[in-house]
Amino acid sequence: MIRFLILSVSLGFMAAVSAADVRPKVGLALSGGGAKGAAHVAVLKVLEQNHIPVDYIAGTSIGAYVAGMYALGYSASEIETIMMGEDWDSGYYDTIPREALSYRNKQQRDRFNIPINVGYSDSEVKMPSGLLRGQSMSLLLQNSTDLVHRFDSFDELAIPYRAVATDLETSQPVVISRGSLVEAMQASATVPGALQPATYDGKLVVDGGIANNMPVDVVKAMGADVVIAVDIGSSLVKRDQLQSTVAVLNQLSTMLTNASTERQKQLLTDKDILIRPDVGEMSTTDFSVMPDAYRLGEAAALSQLDNLRNLAVSDEAYSAYQAEKAESGELWHDRLKQPVVAVRFDNNSKVSDKVLRETLGIQAGETVTKAQLEEGINNVYALDKFERVDAEFIDSEAGRVLLLKTKAKSWGPNYFQLGFSWEDNFGLDSYVALDLAYTMTDLTEYGGEWRNEVRLGFEKLLSTEFYQPLDKDQLFFARTELSYENKDWAFYSNNMRVFNLEQTNYRGDIGVGINYIKEGAIELGMTAETGYLENAIFPYDLDYSSYGAYLKFGFDNLDSINFPTSGNRFTLDLYYRNDESPTLTGDRLPETSLQIEADWRGALSFNNHAFVGIASITTVDNETELSVHVAELGGFLNLSGYHRKALVGSHKVFGAFVYQYDLGRDMLGMKDYPLYLGASFEAGNVWQQRDSVDIDDLIYGGSLYFGTDTSVGPAALGFGWADDGEMSVFLFLGKNW
Repeated sequence: MIRFLILSVSLGFMAAVSAADVRPKVGLALSGGGAKGAAHVAVLKVLEQNHIPVDYIAGTSIGAYVAGMYALGYSASEIETIMMGEDWDSGYYDTIPREALSYRNKQQRDRFNIPINVGYSDSEVKMPSGLLRGQSMSLLLQNSTDLVHRFDSFDELAIPYRAVATDLETSQPVVISRGSLVEAMQASATVPGALQPATYDGKLVVDGGIANNMPVDVVKAMGADVVIAVDIGSSLVKRDQLQSTVAVLNQLSTMLTNASTERQKQLLTDKDILIRPDVGEMSTTDFSVMPDAYRLGEAAALSQLDNLRNLAVSDEAYSAYQAEKAESGELWHDRLKQPVVAVRFDNNSKVSDKVLRETLGIQAGETVTKAQLEEGINNVYALDKFERVDAEFIDSEAGRVLLLKTKAKSWGPNYFQLGFSWEDNFGLDSYVALDLAYTMTDLTEYGGEWRNEVRLGFEKLLSTEFYQPLDKDQLFFARTELSYENKDWAFYSNNMRVFNLEQTNYRGDIGVGINYIKEGAIELGMTAETGYLENAIFPYDLDYSSYGAYLKFGFDNLDSINFPTSGNRFTLDLYYRNDESPTLTGDRLPETSLQIEADWRGALSFNNHAFVGIASITTVDNETELSVHVAELGGFLNLSGYHRKALVGSHKVFGAFVYQYDLGRDMLGMKDYPLYLGASFEAGNVWQQRDSVDIDDLIYGGSLYFGTDTSVGPAALGFGWADDGEMSVFLFLGKNW
């Protein structure tokens, strides 16, 4: 009996294999279409439900993604779960989160808040070849595909696979048949201008939709007898919708991709099957349409069910096909459980391999997880030295090797930086500041930087700074800075300017420090300054000078400097000086002084509610009548009832409690930027003389505002008031610190 059962099973399997050998080989060609790609997954599910095997698969753009996932061995249901669960919008945002930056880089971003990627070298201005670098999209694709190794041929996959890109030099299609699956998917979807071109076999490649948006010829060349082609391309829009530059460019792009699709349709024969879901009017970039695209893809596949069933195989044959596919998929899946035997670097930058290794945080002998690798790559990318950071696994004779690939910024090593701020109180006072810097990097073996800055607007500044790491790990550093500054001291009464002093200041600092952690630094140094105060009614300038020492301590892991939802920022600056302070008689009064400045800002949040605390204290043990070492109050969340810098004094106390509600994300469905409805309670004051400091003199007030964090910095519109009757309406854009 047992022999009979074994013989029956064997004959059934042989029959299934024999049937599989004689059946026509089915190739699946999946077109590009962005967010509409969910329709492809629905088609795959219909094929599976009707026992239609796929022997070869190729895709373009989002079609390359779905095809690659299926080729790895994932089922249609598994792809649906993964694809619908991804935050696709995050793949189009490459800005490093503020909290991930080093302490120094945080201060630089806050100061130069306009993100420009412009450099100068080799006697030319340089910019990236795309608005986005593709870093986040690479991590998203890696999260989808898991940590698969680099393939010598995509024929090794559970289903032989190809991705199609376009040669940017020749406009000819490029068929990607080996290498990193993530890189193949991403190259096929690299939209020209939006993303930087990829490279394959020495070619500069972009989105395959330009040359071949539905690769029928590719699956035929792979050996397919019958092709199932799925077209999710966009439809051309009518004349009344072509009213903007963006609309015209989108129309031209659609023309190019549709033309390539039409050329491929001409290759289809009577035995081939074309499935065209009714998704032409849908957006390619709005990923909220995916559920609707899925339903339309399913409907289109079912409408072709009579033709598709001609390609169906028996239950036994399909079970054998699935078993073979699963077994092939397990081969790469089992490798994920193996520890890496080595971590190597393809380092195209001046950052040392030691720094990369320590920042990556992965050692030989570890079994690497997706989360661990993503965290490591993000940490390396957050060094803000690279255009791209990628990783891939290579299976060598010795075992699994992790290769980290870094590419220095192509528009470096010298960069322009831009900062902007504008604050208006809807009165006579309007403050505008523009900062422009030119920074030369990698000037020394350890990564020396020379930054030259000019500030224009209500304050004038010229400065030059040389920052020199003292070791390969960039733990210790030396810093030298020289600056010239010209600004106004405004004195107010009833929130109206009544008197003005103009200050001209020359300053020099030299110090050494330690980046004790990524989020913090300590610096010790010497400082000297000289300058004068002037006003038209003075018969002479009020000269001053000082020299001394300073100690600076900083820690900063805030996620936003203006509208934080998590983290803390604390700075403590101590200055011990020998001063020659100005007096109203024109003489200079020599004395020593100790100035202490302490600032803290912290935040915590739950859901769409955030609570922020602010505290600031400044004091100088200097009893001169006109100290130039002063603190200022006034402006948004800095005693909001007063105009910017309306209160000036040597001694300051300030505190605030702020509540922020993210109205945009919670109620308005905003995704790109938050929209905060905020309220603050504030208390503070300044005093010129220490003997005058009295807590009973504290001014209490608050504000109500709408605010947002944008790619060019924060913006807010609000109303502030104080208990002494002062009120202010404020509008600001850009940095506010």
